[in-house]
Amino acid sequence: MAPPRRAGSHRLRDIAEQSGLSAATVDRVLHGRTGASARAVRAVEQAVLDLDRQQAQLRLAARTLMLDVVMQAPVRFSTAVRQALEAELPGARPAAVRARFHLRESADVPAAVAVLDAIGTRGRTSHGVLLKAPDHPEVANASRRLRERGVPVVTLVTDVRDSGRIAYVGLDNAAAGSTAAYLVSQWLDGREGEVLLTLSRSSFFGEWERADAFMQALARLDPGRQVVTVSDSDGLDETMGVLVAEALAARPGLCAVYSVGGGNRATSAAFARAARRCRPFVGHDLDDDNLDLLRTGSLTAVLHHDLHADMRRAMRQVLRQHHLLPGAPTSVAANVEVVTPYNVPARMLPR
Repeated sequence: MAPPRRAGSHRLRDIAEQSGLSAATVDRVLHGRTGASARAVRAVEQAVLDLDRQQAQLRLAARTLMLDVVMQAPVRFSTAVRQALEAELPGARPAAVRARFHLRESADVPAAVAVLDAIGTRGRTSHGVLLKAPDHPEVANASRRLRERGVPVVTLVTDVRDSGRIAYVGLDNAAAGSTAAYLVSQWLDGREGEVLLTLSRSSFFGEWERADAFMQALARLDPGRQVVTVSDSDGLDETMGVLVAEALAARPGLCAVYSVGGGNRATSAAFARAARRCRPFVGHDLDDDNLDLLRTGSLTAVLHHDLHADMRRAMRQVLRQHHLLPGAPTSVAANVEVVTPYNVPARMLPR
């Protein structure tokens, strides 16, 4: 018989709620009894880890809300979101807020719908959802079904239209795309060459907003500049590297990059293997990969917004929806910040 899993000071009911499993299944896992799948064991262990990180603030408020985070994004970004949210949980008032995470790297509409439909059912109490998923009618319908069950949805970083969401929280994507066009046109300064525009998935509305604004602004600022677009990499290095290598082989004039959707290590490496210079190279988000690429000079600039502020604003909209804070839920589009190697926010620097 396997040894019991550590539950610490957490109640069986809390572990069951955090993991989305029945109390009976959690009890079997915690006591090492047969009948629990490997997936259930992993879910319980993850739930205990989540509760360990979040328990410091649970004793400080009379009411506890459960927030579900549903994200389809590369691990480097979902990890940054998890860390930002968990850092902000202790400041949530007047209720304590706990979080469950449903994370997937690839854009998958059926998977997103299945997760959304499971939230708030079969005893999985949920008071709100933070959602990053493709802008697809089936995802929108699942979001509306949640709203009908009394579970408000806040879209995060990228919007889902006609979804019944109570608010969008994240970057002003159109402003970001236009800013990227301005930077690229200024750095190229009339030199010949084509610009590579890379997306993870065109089905993410936020990425489409960035790309569309970039194309329109660049056409005004640098008329005649050719743009080559690659997409459907899911922002993963393995797939992005192949797509960029193919583009470089087909287009000898490529000399600059605006990366909307990530995979920047692979993009930089593809240019290096082809012995091609990539300047400027503008990306998004100060994750670990981009910080390293910025410091080493591969990235020229990163378009950044504060994920911690996003998490505070997103929680505030959920609390407003539950009448725990005054006012109605409101969408908040954050201003874009241009970060170079010389103005990286102090919080992002190594300690």
